[in-house]
Amino acid sequence: MPLDTRSIAVSLAVICFFVLSFIGWLTGLSSFACCKRAVIGAVVAYAAVVLAVRAINAILLAAMAANQAARQLQKQQHEQKVDQSDSRD
Repeated sequence: MPLDTRSIAVSLAVICFFVLSFIGWLTGLSSFACCKRAVIGAVVAYAAVVLAVRAINAILLAAMAANQAARQLQKQQHEQKVDQSDSRD
């Protein structure tokens, strides 16, 4: 079950925007400078989160596929053992 990339990235970008705006305001920057830096920071945060969530999704899906393949192999081996023991009797 992959994670929702867009909602996570947007949420963290909005948080990043307001944190950077607040930091700029505390340091005495002009409104335009605060806004410009906050927007750039939010865009960078959005891109970083999108890449990170995509990597996490790829890892999770690969692990799920490997787990499913291992279960299928165990099931086949179990069926072969049962068939062999039935044919001996």
